[in-house]
Amino acid sequence: MLKIFHNPRCKHSRAGLEYLKSKTGEFEVREYLKNTLTTDEIKEILLKTNLEPSAIVRPQEDYFKKFLKGKSFTVDEWVKIIRENPKLLQRPIVVGKLKAVIGNPPHEIDKVLR
Repeated sequence: MLKIFHNPRCKHSRAGLEYLKSKTGEFEVREYLKNTLTTDEIKEILLKTNLEPSAIVRPQEDYFKKFLKGKSFTVDEWVKIIRENPKLLQRPIVVGKLKAVIGNPPHEIDKVLR
């Protein structure tokens, strides 16, 4: 089953959720700011997107600008940073059985639906 990591306060995340609803009704909505991401969930996102951790974080967030910009971290360090600061996560992220994508723009979600 598909899972969408969603922040209802984000217009891009809302657009992704609406797009996903228009394509299928079989998915789980995971509001990751209410229910903290697990280490395994973050690692699954990294594995299935095939992206480096720095590519799934939002560099425009204040926390990133103040504490992370210009620094290097290992994958495990990034996972811990994201787990402790979930607002850093790009959104929405849609995770399927074998693949995951950042759903911005929303049509990117099609890559998981194939």
